Amino acid sequence: MKLPRRQLLYLAAGGVALATTSRTASALDYPTRPVRIIVGYPPGGTTDISARLMGQWLSERLAQPFIIENRPGAGSTIAAEVVSKAPPDGYTLFPASLANAFNPAIYDNLNFNYARDFAPIAGFLRVPNVLLVNLSMPVKSVPEFIAYAKANPGKLNMATAGKGSTPHVFGELFEMMAGIKLITVHYRGGGPALTDLLAGQVQLMFDPLGEGIGHVKAGRLRALAVTSDTRSPALPDIPTVGEFIPGFEASGWSGLSAPRNTPVDVIDRLNQQINAGLADPKMKTQLADLGAAPMPMTPADFGKFIADETEKWGKVIRVANIKAD
Repeated sequence: MKLPRRQLLYLAAGGVALATTSRTASALDYPTRPVRIIVGYPPGGTTDISARLMGQWLSERLAQPFIIENRPGAGSTIAAEVVSKAPPDGYTLFPASLANAFNPAIYDNLNFNYARDFAPIAGFLRVPNVLLVNLSMPVKSVPEFIAYAKANPGKLNMATAGKGSTPHVFGELFEMMAGIKLITVHYRGGGPALTDLLAGQVQLMFDPLGEGIGHVKAGRLRALAVTSDTRSPALPDIPTVGEFIPGFEASGWSGLSAPRNTPVDVIDRLNQQINAGLADPKMKTQLADLGAAPMPMTPADFGKFIADETEKWGKVIRVANIKAD
C-alpha cells in the first residue's frame, strides 16, 4: 500500500521524536541500580580519595549508590582491564589518572588500549608533587640542590613509590632538565619511601603534595619546590621548579572514564553532575585539603588532555628507558 506523502512525513517525524525521547529518557532514568567505580589503587591515595568524594556526591545527586571497589596492582592496569571489558552501560566506571598516560610506554603487553577502549567522562583534579629533601641536606633551594648534585655525582639517593610511579617519572624529568644524575631507589609504595626519607636513608623524593605537606608544615622535611606550573595555595611560599628550570611542569591528575560505546547521554549526565560537584564550595575545600585543584572539563576536553599527557610522558619514559619488571 502506498502511503500519501503527508503521512510518510508525519511518520518520519514521529520516528525522530521517538528516538530523541528514548535517548533523553535513558539519561533521565540513569542510574536505576548501583554503579561500581573500580579504583586501581589501595584505599587512601589521591586517586582513591577523589573517587570516594565524587562517588559520594553522585550518590546523593543521582539517588543510587556509587560503590568504590579497589583492585590495586600493576600501575592501575588490573582495574583498567576489568572496566575495559565491562558492559558499556554506565554501571562500571574507572577513575583515570596520570598512570594511564604512563602505562602505554611502560608496559609492552597490555590487554587493552586506554585511548581505544575507554570513553572520557570528566576531570576531577590536578595535584602537584613537591620536591622534598631530608633536613640534613645542606641545600634550601632548587639552584643550591642542582649545584650540590653536580658537585656530588652519583651520591644522592632519590626515593620513589615504585618503578614507573609518578615520583619516579617526575624525578627522571627533573634529572634530564637539570642535567644531574641521581641514584633511584624504588619502594613498594609512597609510605615506605617517606619513612626512609624522614630517617635520612635517602636524600630526596618527589612526593604528591597531599601526602608530604604534613611533614613540611611540621618541620620534619624541607620543601624546595612544587612541580606545577603555578605555586600551590597549600604552600604559597614554596616556588615552582619551573621558576628555576623553564618549561618544567609535572602534575598528577584524576578523572572518570567508562568503557567505549557507553551512551553519550549517560556520559553527558555524569559530566554535568561531576562539574557541578567541582563547583561546590565544600568539594573545593576537600580537594584543597589534598593539595589539589578542581579540573572541570567536557568529555572532549578531557579526552584531548589525556592524549596530550600520554604523548608528553611517553617521550620521557622512553628516553629514561623505564619498563615494567
